[in-house]
Amino acid sequence: MKREPINPDTLYGSVQYGFSHAVKSRGTTTIHCAGQVAWDKDYNVVGAGDIGAQARQAFANLKTVLAAAGAGVADVVCMRTYVVNHKPEYLEPVGAAIAEFYGAVTPAANTWIGVQSLALPEFLIEIEVTAEID
Repeated sequence: MKREPINPDTLYGSVQYGFSHAVKSRGTTTIHCAGQVAWDKDYNVVGAGDIGAQARQAFANLKTVLAAAGAGVADVVCMRTYVVNHKPEYLEPVGAAIAEFYGAVTPAANTWIGVQSLALPEFLIEIEVTAEID
């Protein structure tokens, strides 16, 4: 799979905020991951009331799903981040979790969406990704 982050020099620097402006990919298999929340295997909410902890759990769940599909973080081409009652102070803890998720990989395109609520009132964040592999 060819994954090429697109970050034109004529636009603002987005990588420092955890996303690329676009990703060009030429894969043969597309993996659409359902939005992941802060549930563990036993339906316990990890990090109740803590958006950073919930983001880290959602990303851990995404890594598990990606691995089961034969993909990894480097195969992610698009991310959508849904945040309940978004506030500017959420940028730092969620941004840190995004940075941990990608590690040394240049981040994919990401859209951050403030929402009123998610499936359960305990969920503060839900993250979904699309990945492509050969």
